[in-house]
Amino acid sequence: MATHFVDAGKQWVVDKMDDSQASTMNKIGWGTGAGTTGETDTTLFTEASEARATATISQTDTTITGDTYQAVGTLTANGTKTITNAGLFDAASGGNMLVKGDHAGVPLLLNDSIEYTFKLQVDQ
Repeated sequence: MATHFVDAGKQWVVDKMDDSQASTMNKIGWGTGAGTTGETDTTLFTEASEARATATISQTDTTITGDTYQAVGTLTANGTKTITNAGLFDAASGGNMLVKGDHAGVPLLLNDSIEYTFKLQVDQ
C-alpha cells in the first residue's frame, strides 16, 4: 500500500498551526551564546534580555498553496551585544520552541534591530 501526505493534509496542518484557538507559535526570541543548533534543543543559547517579539503570522506557498507557515518579527537591542541565534516560541517567556537557527554573530548597538523570518514548510 502506498501512502502519501496529501496536499489537502499539508494545508490542514498549516491551518492548525495558525489556529487562534491553539497555542500559536508567534513569539521570536534571540540569543547571544555560542553553539550549533540541534534537533534536541529546547532553548536558545543564552537568551538575550529583550522581550520576545510578537511575530506577524501568515501562510505562504512554497510547493503548493498554503503549505508554509511563516512568522516575521523584529527585535531591537536594549544595549550593545552580539546576536548568534534566534527561535520561534509559543509564549512570551519559557514555552515551547518550534524552530531555532544559529548564525554568524551580528554585533548590535543600542536600538539596532534584526528582522527574522521563520518559514516552516509542511512537506513529505
